[in-house]
Amino acid sequence: MIESVDEADIAGWASDLKEWIDSLGFLFNRPEPRVTFGEFVRGLLSDAPRKNAWGLADHAGHGSPDRFQHLMTDAKWDADVLRDQVRSRVVEGLGDPGAVGVLDDTQQQKKGVRSVGVDYQYCGVTGDVRNVQTMVMLTYASIHGHAYIDRELYLPASWTGDPDRLKAAKVPQARKFATKPQLAARMVIRAIEAGVEVAAYAGDSGYGKDLGLRTVISSRSISYVFAVQKNQPLIDDAAVPATAEKIHRMLPRSAWQRRSQGHGEKGERTYDFAMVPVTVPDEPAADAFAHTLLIRRSKQKVVKDGVSDYEYAYFLVHAPKRTSLAQMVRWTGLRWKIEEDNRTGKNEFGLVDTQVRTWPAWHRHITSSMLAHAFVAVKRAELGKDQQPGEATPTA
Repeated sequence: MIESVDEADIAGWASDLKEWIDSLGFLFNRPEPRVTFGEFVRGLLSDAPRKNAWGLADHAGHGSPDRFQHLMTDAKWDADVLRDQVRSRVVEGLGDPGAVGVLDDTQQQKKGVRSVGVDYQYCGVTGDVRNVQTMVMLTYASIHGHAYIDRELYLPASWTGDPDRLKAAKVPQARKFATKPQLAARMVIRAIEAGVEVAAYAGDSGYGKDLGLRTVISSRSISYVFAVQKNQPLIDDAAVPATAEKIHRMLPRSAWQRRSQGHGEKGERTYDFAMVPVTVPDEPAADAFAHTLLIRRSKQKVVKDGVSDYEYAYFLVHAPKRTSLAQMVRWTGLRWKIEEDNRTGKNEFGLVDTQVRTWPAWHRHITSSMLAHAFVAVKRAELGKDQQPGEATPTA
């Protein structure tokens, strides 16, 4: 994927953007919100410093934010229908048999207690507890590019246990408490039911530790690669219960092979890897599939607490038998693409510039941001698809 574009590229996309926006006119039953939606999306793609209703209204030359606020809060349209359109356009524009669906969550810092889902929660950006909204995201990542295809708003128990608070924020009555991995599983199921085909699903250890999420994927004969903790319960190839760390400590020196997880901001992400066949308690592999513990080791030792050792990371893989080490490593590398989407979505497409309090308004803003992001990702892919012969998808 081409990581940057010039002004001529952007200017040349104006007619394409109009086609995208015009094709979504069916979302609205009146012309006024249809026009306002187009202005809103163009604003998200602009250089406006703040991409909330006030900032976008100022950029569009409106005297007040009323039009955009009405679009987010009171106009009649379905953000889930827009989500489905975004997903279709991303998969069509970035489609590749080796694509990976990547799961992660990100946060928006907020003030007060009235914005839907806001509460004191762990914030991944700051590494501490903040007053935030947490959104669980699903990215489609391929050799052509990457962009979000789904989203879920996490509601803490402090919300789901307070009917008055839910009603004030217009949260649907059927909405009950769900963990972040459970929300991720819903998005995976939606993608599968929509016919989205990926080589694997991936995520960090917050999702990898969840048996329910892993089973949703493995029971459908789909591959996954999830980071797991060193104490992840496993059964080694001698049928002995063990942990990920215990298994790796028994590996011979010959087990390690140097591989690249892909190109990053500082060059190739190169590590040493080893793969060990394992069995997972309570999660049988699908027919013709197997579980593998993939272990990543830093190239050099580091000193921590006075002890010199390599740094290790562990990944649980469910994949067809005889899947190569190179393929598994490639999947782990694509897992980072959602971090790029989180950063780009926030910095360029207004992902966290919401100044809304209700459930419908939150979903409308976030999904509109996803559309803006998807448009740029697809247009970049059109420029760069045939310029990366070295990025061919490895075979299993």
